[in-house]
Amino acid sequence: MDISGANVLLTGATGGIGAALAAHLTAAGARLTVTGRREDALKAAADAHGARGVLADLAVREDVARLAETCADTDVLVANAALPASGELFDYTEEQLDRALDVNLRAPIVLSRLLAAPMVARGRGHIVLVGSISGKAATRSTSLYNATKFGLRGFALALRQDLGGTGVGVSLVQPGFVRDAGMFAATGAATPSGIRTVTPGRVAEGVVRAVRRDLCELNVAPLELRLLSAVAGQFPRFAERVQARAGLDGSVRQIVEAQRSRR
Repeated sequence: MDISGANVLLTGATGGIGAALAAHLTAAGARLTVTGRREDALKAAADAHGARGVLADLAVREDVARLAETCADTDVLVANAALPASGELFDYTEEQLDRALDVNLRAPIVLSRLLAAPMVARGRGHIVLVGSISGKAATRSTSLYNATKFGLRGFALALRQDLGGTGVGVSLVQPGFVRDAGMFAATGAATPSGIRTVTPGRVAEGVVRAVRRDLCELNVAPLELRLLSAVAGQFPRFAERVQARAGLDGSVRQIVEAQRSRR
């Protein structure tokens, strides 16, 4: 899929990874539409990249449907928006659970459903679902986040098969630990020792490459993290011990405490 001249819808455009995605997609020649739920931040993101802004809260089902209707001419969907959703399950109210599930999992599924139909009718298009290595390896105190990202991975891989031969591709891009953006940047938590990080720019480069090459699954992470996530899928108990030795539990606790203080 050629991004140049394509109508691209980017969700979660007001965050650090979203800003990098917007910059790379614009540089690739996209006619970009960005969306977010905070009007001031959305306007700034749209103005910075010469993009159209559509205000929408992906936890509100009517907003998701309206967004899809407004952007029915989308050629490329980049579903990037997500909530951190870290912490003990008991810390969440049912309303907070629903919001995380809606933003992280339901909204990408519904947008894919509503926007893929006209793509298939035109015989061209691409859907990129931005997941996480947390969709391959479970970690302590992230049961809700893991649930959404494991679900997103299964959906992406199956949808790709469903749309095979239609001219519409589906890619799953899964970042590892991202510096200068996301949970670690927002909370000030230290990244686990011995595990390298990636930049938002590398994630954005991966998304552009996934669209152009119709990649199935792209893990944007250092080799050691890609290996650990692969092992975790087969040997979760072993992965628990490796994560503990790497200090991942401590990093997650820092994130959880920072998020709890903001609620």
